[in-house]
Amino acid sequence: MVLISLLLLLLPVSVITILVIIILPRLLANPALSPKKPLPPGPKPWPIVGNLPHLGKMPHLSFQHFSNLYGPLISFRLGSQHLVVANSPAAASEILRTHDRILSARFISRVFPYTATELARKAVIWASSCNSQWKDFRAMFRNQIFSNKAIESQAALREKKVAEMVEFLGGKLGESVSIEEVAFSSIFDSLSNLIFSRDCIGFERNETKNQLRSLIQRLIELGVAPNLADFFPILKNLDLQGLTREASRTLNQIYSIFAPYVKERREKRKKQEGDKAGDFLDIFLENGLDDDQINWLTLELYVAGTDTTALTIEWAMTELVRNRGAMNKLREELKREVMLPPLPGEPLINESVLAQLSYLNAVVKETMRLHPVGALLLPHRAAESCEVMDYTIPAGAQVLVNVWAIGRDPAIWGDDSASFRPERFIGSKVDFRGQDFELLPFGSGRRMCPGVPLATRQVPLVLAALVRSFDWCLPGEEDPREMNMSEKFGLLLQKERPLLLVPSRSSL
Repeated sequence: MVLISLLLLLLPVSVITILVIIILPRLLANPALSPKKPLPPGPKPWPIVGNLPHLGKMPHLSFQHFSNLYGPLISFRLGSQHLVVANSPAAASEILRTHDRILSARFISRVFPYTATELARKAVIWASSCNSQWKDFRAMFRNQIFSNKAIESQAALREKKVAEMVEFLGGKLGESVSIEEVAFSSIFDSLSNLIFSRDCIGFERNETKNQLRSLIQRLIELGVAPNLADFFPILKNLDLQGLTREASRTLNQIYSIFAPYVKERREKRKKQEGDKAGDFLDIFLENGLDDDQINWLTLELYVAGTDTTALTIEWAMTELVRNRGAMNKLREELKREVMLPPLPGEPLINESVLAQLSYLNAVVKETMRLHPVGALLLPHRAAESCEVMDYTIPAGAQVLVNVWAIGRDPAIWGDDSASFRPERFIGSKVDFRGQDFELLPFGSGRRMCPGVPLATRQVPLVLAALVRSFDWCLPGEEDPREMNMSEKFGLLLQKERPLLLVPSRSSL
């Protein structure tokens, strides 16, 4: 009896010893079999809901707060799903460059009524993976739609639309106007002409013309609405909140607006009537895209190229009105370099001149640093598990880069990191084209915004026209230093209160 008891006591020790003898040498010889490194640190999750209560209404601020507590790479559990957030240039570089291949998959909200496979054949921005179809689309965008040659050929159109904006504002002297709405209308119709060779909304408010904008904005709102199926995939087929049904209806309404344009163009091409328009729609058709692909890519162009640019211009004008010194420096540079009124036959503002204006471009960079409209970029997804900065990012995890926090980090930008000071970019080589990870308004790597060449022309052009053509003041007796700078978080970071300004004839 004593012998049996002794054997039972020694059995666990024997088993452990055998396991150590057999397994330990294998672990040492094969690091791939070693225990995984831990998840990035973060706040302790609550039962069931995880860290959802920690995010609040302003997740980019919450991520910055927890990064200060736990480090530049942090993790959260949202329901049953993992989320990893990079909050420093080093962490962003690891995600967008070092591990770009593994982490360049796209996290797709289950609000969209499409499977990953369906999106993979028709999307660029929202393609679930960087597959061969995605590569073909990216090549089309790079070589045909946003090539240097194409961008140069479109300059006259952009200049014309800006001149129309200035003419419209000339009829609003002394009245309050929404800077975002005016900029949006100019940019939207500029893009509409690039896609369909026609205006789609105009400057005057019109229910029919504004329908497309309202539908696109509604789709964006649905795409970022808290969705139970994203946090608990087991619920993905239930659509308990009705978000997927509404997104499907909204998409169908948007496509019904595109449909006549596409049908008309197909018929003209079939009959070989007239010259080719040479717009994006022609490029899509020449590349053999079907209607479903054209509809989705057109929608992506509108979503990525309109509100983003208009909001950047609104934030820039907000900061210039608050900082009269910066406004005066910009006005003097524009007065010196941009002739108004133009010579007969010349554009109101020649786009080619603007690239040489150092202070104008510094204002644009400083605005994108302080107010990146894509505060967290678009969500990436880990295609497979990988190790980043001595932590594990599990397969399927959602991955974000907090460019808002990076742009305001005192360790990078100094003690005045929260101040609008364009001078910090004068003589600086830091740029926003994806190589400098302290300034990432357009992202970097495979998923970098394909429309950067267009955006970097459009923003300074519209901003220069607004500042050069008019003097601006706030309505009433409002003190610019007391302006409400609160943000409204969504897919895009907006001003909580839209910027209303009163134009008057330029004193330059």
